[in-house]
Amino acid sequence: MTRTRLNSAFKLTLPATSANLGPAFDAAAIALSMFLRIRARTADEFSIAASGRDQAICGRIDNHLILTTYREVLESEGKPIQPLALEIANEIPIGKGCGSSAAARLAGIALANHFGRLRWNDSQIVGEAARREHHPDNAAACWMGGLAVARTLENGEAQIATIRPKGKWPLLLAVPQESLPTEQARRVLPEQYSRTDAVTNIQNSMLLLSAFALGRHDLLSAALDDRLHQPYRTPLCPLLPTLQDFKDKKTLGVALSGAGPSVLIFLDAKASVKKVAERVQRHLLSRGLEAELLPTEITLKGATYK
Repeated sequence: MTRTRLNSAFKLTLPATSANLGPAFDAAAIALSMFLRIRARTADEFSIAASGRDQAICGRIDNHLILTTYREVLESEGKPIQPLALEIANEIPIGKGCGSSAAARLAGIALANHFGRLRWNDSQIVGEAARREHHPDNAAACWMGGLAVARTLENGEAQIATIRPKGKWPLLLAVPQESLPTEQARRVLPEQYSRTDAVTNIQNSMLLLSAFALGRHDLLSAALDDRLHQPYRTPLCPLLPTLQDFKDKKTLGVALSGAGPSVLIFLDAKASVKKVAERVQRHLLSRGLEAELLPTEITLKGATYK
């Protein structure tokens, strides 16, 4: 990370992310054009001024994920903890499968790296976030942008490959009112899978990466098929089966966003996002469901700071 003077404001922007993308469970994620923006200064005591989505959560000092991570990283590195005054402007739905916890943890690590003069590189920063998240996909996409494929190495650092998706990939994010803790979504997964299901997911993951790398929209519908997590999470995420039943020539397919309960809808490059959103909303209402539909897209911007 580059350095600014410690007595000046440190500005940090991090994107939302959508992980798993159907079959790429715990391995891949995309960065979305919704952002967490933070302005931090040293202060005599910790304070937060929050605006945007989930303002009450973002502005709460106690058990704040950004500040907790910041303190823990500095403590583990034997550095003094400098109180900070934070200004937070948030666009990322919290607890809805949109990478809010990865963005918050990365923010805390980035603040510790800057104000603690740790001089960590990208692999160390993402690796630390992945260790805390227990999987590297969200953290890699959030920090690097675009489509990220990642794994955690034995030394704790992250090994990351990023892909710049070819062509346009407009998206709709369907966000329900209720949240779903990742721990709860993990508990419903089985300990073992059949060879057939494992092989199918490997094949579909390869097709998925090929679709983005080559701009092959025609591959996406089949490539999004998953056997490892979505079938088991469906009872917790009623939007998923309902949107899988939605048939529209301008939609390419759907997948749980992260562990859910939000659902990511991939659209044809020439689709009118507004018109598709109207049809999706009517479909949901006809099934007795409601969701906030957020137009978004894959962003190539990962973390930016100065």
